[in-house]
Formats: sequence, C-alpha cells, structure tokens
Amino acid sequence: MTTPDPDNVGDYLISARSFEEYRAMFAITDTDLTGAVLDCPGGGSSFTARANAAGMMALAADPAYARPAEQMGRLAVAETRRGSAHTAAGADRYVWDFYGDIDGHAAIRRTSAEIFADDIVAHPDRYVSAALPELPFADDQFDLVLSSHFLFTYADRLDARFHLAALRELYRVTCGEVRIFPLIEQGGRAVPDLVDTVLGELEIPYRVRQVDYEFQRGGNQMLALGGTR
Repeated sequence: MTTPDPDNVGDYLISARSFEEYRAMFAITDTDLTGAVLDCPGGGSSFTARANAAGMMALAADPAYARPAEQMGRLAVAETRRGSAHTAAGADRYVWDFYGDIDGHAAIRRTSAEIFADDIVAHPDRYVSAALPELPFADDQFDLVLSSHFLFTYADRLDARFHLAALRELYRVTCGEVRIFPLIEQGGRAVPDLVDTVLGELEIPYRVRQVDYEFQRGGNQMLALGGTR
C-alpha cells in the first residue's frame, strides 16, 4: 500500500511528539506517572507506547484512530514531513535549545512516529477513537490527563464555547489533574482574549504554570486544572 499523502489529511496536523518532550512541556515527574494517564488528543506521539513499556498505564484518544492501525501508523510517519516543513519555514519563531537544530527536531519526531506506528499495531487497545468534547471514559477514570497542542493552538477554528466544553470533559474523566500545553496558537501568537474568556467562565480550580520547556517563542506556560480530589 502507498504512504498516505500528508497534504490531504486535514487541517489538524497529526504530530509525533516524544516521551521526553511530554515530560518537559508538562513538567511531568516520576510521581505523576504512577497512576493511569490519558493523552488527548494523542496524535502520533510515542508517549503512550513509552509509558506502557516502562510499566505505566496510559491510553491515548484521538479521532484519527478511527483509521486501521497500520494505516494510522504510516500516516503518523508521513505527517512528520509536513510538520518538519512547517517548522523549517518559520525557524526563527522557535527556540532550538531542546533539539539542537532543525535536523535534531526532525529526527526526534521521526523516531517518535515510528515507535507509535509499531505500538498502535501491536497494542490497538491503547488507542481509542474519540473526539473532544465527548469522551467514552468513566468519571474520574484517570489520575492525570494531558492535552498537547490542540486547545488554544487552534484558536482560529475552535471558539470559547468549544474550549469550555472540552476542558470540562477532560476534567470529568480525571480524579487528579488536567494539563494543557501551550497557551498560544499555532503561529506563536498569544490569545489572551480567548484564554481570559475561557478561564473567566470555567468553574474548575486552575492555575497557570511556567515550565522549563519552550519551543515556540513565548510558549512556556501550561494550564493545570484541578488536582487530587
């Protein structure tokens, strides 16, 4: 079968961030990974594969997982080309300390996608086809919920009402904490009006934390909802 064309998969990039990137951008400690973890949307990240390989219990949810597992794996690898091209085109908008350079970034993402591709075929039960703002999980099912580069990232097409519904749903399925990263949109611009509107209407305890990881310039803040209840 042919490799899917990454230019024809839709407006939302299927990114393949690594386990190490997740640990950095979500300020994840070893203690954070002792319970059940949900990655939503998971995309082509190797986080779930690596977490389970280390003896943790992790699931990923993404509407893209409706595809057959082998096709999804090939697509994740193909999408790294689209992601790398987008990043290279705006290289001055990024801080390269974590990756070294553009080639280092591309290599990390390619390796992560390949790990994901193998894992979704070997363990399809870890990858649930689901889309925010409605998830097929029980209340309080997870100890930690992670959501990377979706909410606030696509501020141009996801309005405040969607963000509120999505955050409430992510909070529903955790008995611990929800972490959202980053709080800027995909072009690197701050979205203070959206953030202020959403947080102003959110009835869930929250805090905004600065993390050590910064790739998009100015994108080093994480939104944390709740905590152990």
